[in-house]
Amino acid sequence: MTDLATLTAAELAAVFAAGEASPTEATAAVLERAELARSTVNAFTLIDHEGAAEQARAATERWRRREPLSPVDGVPATVKDILLQRGHPTRRGSAAVPAGERWEEDAPSVARLREAGAVLVGKTTTPEFGWKGVTDSPLHGATGNPYAPERTAGGSSGGSAAAVALGAGPLSLGTDGGGSVRIPAAFCGIFALKPTYGRVPLYPASAFGTLAHVGPMTRDARDAALLLDVISGPDARDWSQLAPATGSFANALVGGAERVRGLRVAYSPRLREVVVAPEVAAAVERAVARLGELGAEVDEVDPPLPSLDELREAFHVLWFSGAARVTEFFDERQVAALDPGLAEIRERGARYSALDYLAAVDVRMALGRAMGGFHERYDLLVTPTLPITAFAKGVEVPEGSGQRRWTEWTPFTYPFNLTQQPAASLPCGRDAAGLPIGLQLVGPRHGDAAVLRAAHALEVAGIAGVPEPAPPPAPPTTPPTRGGR
Repeated sequence: MTDLATLTAAELAAVFAAGEASPTEATAAVLERAELARSTVNAFTLIDHEGAAEQARAATERWRRREPLSPVDGVPATVKDILLQRGHPTRRGSAAVPAGERWEEDAPSVARLREAGAVLVGKTTTPEFGWKGVTDSPLHGATGNPYAPERTAGGSSGGSAAAVALGAGPLSLGTDGGGSVRIPAAFCGIFALKPTYGRVPLYPASAFGTLAHVGPMTRDARDAALLLDVISGPDARDWSQLAPATGSFANALVGGAERVRGLRVAYSPRLREVVVAPEVAAAVERAVARLGELGAEVDEVDPPLPSLDELREAFHVLWFSGAARVTEFFDERQVAALDPGLAEIRERGARYSALDYLAAVDVRMALGRAMGGFHERYDLLVTPTLPITAFAKGVEVPEGSGQRRWTEWTPFTYPFNLTQQPAASLPCGRDAAGLPIGLQLVGPRHGDAAVLRAAHALEVAGIAGVPEPAPPPAPPTTPPTRGGR
């Protein structure tokens, strides 16, 4: 039998429907992979063996009666440890958040997953409060890359990306305030979508404000569409959520590669000024060339962005202010325990004035207006997701780069948090070291279905995807982790 841990959510649903395997069997296979992902790359903060097995048994019975709750009923899923999950601590990578509180609420996206019958396997690692583009924290340590464990998985949803890549559940919920689902997706060779802001309800509201999105992290665009159909359900706790989608995102993928024909695509290889590693540039260019061969109308043109220095400074004002806010009421002991980089940016954020903040909002609004006009001419914008492949884990920036902050090596991602546009990363090749390379698709606001359709078309046409990482070796024999430890 095919290893159930290697199947997508859509493939698992088909297997369940045919009676060829059960959610109980799939969950057992995924739990084994989850333990390996925890021991080899530190992808998990907890794995809930007992809870997952109980949920899987209930889903197995529903499939036996041919009464599944949804297309993802019985499919194993993981949750980034930024999002609330009832019954388990949500410490957000921080020792300042006590584990002993009463954890009685699900975040909206987690609640929708639970209602759909998904099997919640465990919670995945994040940097402290999701503040940076790599995944390490004083509480949980550093998360490694499935293709090279000594390198970073990216962040801040690095645990989720590593879990999906290693077969520890085909579905994961991540968050993205400046690239945090797309960065690790690119480094780990998976698919991830940052939906239009408000498409997926969020509660509690992020301290980073309307930069922060919840998004699906999966093996391919079809699974992301299935997951988005589930998690975009309304929730009254989010005052800024969008109205319900008018149709199914999964159904919007029908047509395969033909859906690319006639698309007006803007290809910006450097956003005018970014230095991109040659292997990354070549892989993205090959994928764009195939888009043209499939019938897309491709122009090499840069979007109307101001200088990256201006954009980065505006983003820093908003981001660092959020860091100051999330830690505002910490006592001296809590502050002393913070990630040193987070402690540094919170101090800077606390010094900004209201006028500084509003000036950054002005930059954001002007950029959003400019991109709105740009997308009247182009259906999609294509860029590299990142200009580099994964570097050493445990550091914020590549060693020897001369950079100070993670935003300096992520110039393709955070601008589209400022504009709240949907943006996806899909794998389009590997470098000479075997590390994945990501291609980014950006759509106009509310253009989530168009981004998913184009990504799915690339996958069907054989343009997107990389070989899965080799399964990690089993660790030394130890008793299995039980419950939510």
